[in-house]
Amino acid sequence: MQTTAVKSQMTNLDVIKGAIAAKVDSATYTSWIAPLSFEIADNTLVLGAQNQFSADFIKSVHFGTLASVAAEFGLALNIIVRNVTARKAAPVANDNQAQAYAMAPVASTNTNVAFDAFVASDENLFVLQACKKVAAGSVSFSPLFIYGPAGAGKSLLTDCIMGATDLRVIKMTGAQFVSEFTRSLKEHNVFAFKDFCRKCDTFILDDVQALSGKKASTEEFAQLVVDLRNAGKNVVLTANAMPGNLTGFDRHVQSLLASGLVADVCAPNAHVKSVMLKRAGVRGDVVDALAARVANDGHQIAGVATKIKAYVELMGAEVDMAVAQRLLADSLQASKTPSTLVREMCEKLGVSYDAVCGSGRSRSLVLARQVMMVVLKEATQLSLTEIGNFVGGRDHATVLYAIKQIEKQKANDLVLSAQIQQLIAEAK
Repeated sequence: MQTTAVKSQMTNLDVIKGAIAAKVDSATYTSWIAPLSFEIADNTLVLGAQNQFSADFIKSVHFGTLASVAAEFGLALNIIVRNVTARKAAPVANDNQAQAYAMAPVASTNTNVAFDAFVASDENLFVLQACKKVAAGSVSFSPLFIYGPAGAGKSLLTDCIMGATDLRVIKMTGAQFVSEFTRSLKEHNVFAFKDFCRKCDTFILDDVQALSGKKASTEEFAQLVVDLRNAGKNVVLTANAMPGNLTGFDRHVQSLLASGLVADVCAPNAHVKSVMLKRAGVRGDVVDALAARVANDGHQIAGVATKIKAYVELMGAEVDMAVAQRLLADSLQASKTPSTLVREMCEKLGVSYDAVCGSGRSRSLVLARQVMMVVLKEATQLSLTEIGNFVGGRDHATVLYAIKQIEKQKANDLVLSAQIQQLIAEAK
């Protein structure tokens, strides 16, 4: 009789687990539900968590779902922390030991950056205000996904968030997240890593594209975003392309990344470059000339300013235009070739140059190719046939069709229209 009762309870627990699995997504079940111990005692479904954090998190986020399933079987619900028993001889990932997690040492992030450090053009006022809102407290549009080309100021904005808030912030690069997650698996403390990432008010991941093609890390990251959002925490993400244009991510992850507020940050224009150079102490009569020839890249602008300041300190002389041209010969731009323009647009649009020049016909790739054709037409003196040659050898008719298609889309898509105008301004 006792053996029969035990078998019956085990069967009931399997049915209960199946009912829970049917009500939550697979990633949630794998990360949070599967590691729980299940027991029925005194008409109560008792779920044992690995540690206090896991128990508290499950209570705050998943208690309603779990309680409703328990009620279907006439049971109450109780979530507890399991008693820690002696370790097994060979530890396994996701063990039940309460562990603290410490990230591997990296170069420290400057957490004293004020929002005034970010010189905002009119195009970037929206994303700037969104970042200020995140720094002020919990927001309704998590995750905030910021995308733009290298040197546009994405990382600077995240540093500004850290510098302007009193809340607990965790910031990692995409490469760091992959490295730390992999290390936690090898060291058998993956739950400690999960706890570490969730014990914050705002989580920032810089350069999401670094997770591309890394399936396990991406799945863990996606679950982290879901859990943080469900718990009312802020998530800020940066990338070099909008979610739909990120390669190496499945549609589910792309959809998750785009589920909050997606905001682009434009590369520095002439006015922004002038302000940045003036702040660095560059002479007024030199600033405008340099701004016209320095790349629209915040990193390169900072490098130019540093070089000028170093010259003044070391040589004890001011930098006039003649000195600047000689000193910055390796940094100032010559006129761009059409091929260079296409390669730069590939980076900004999040597509590869080989794919643009190839025969691929995916929707995002075709749109990027057509946008490039329009930009080349507006920013250069090339003929339609010449434009086609620089975008994979397309013929005159293909380029003409692409231009007509983009003109139609611009009338109904203000974001696309603004993006094209920005690309044209940067190409001229």
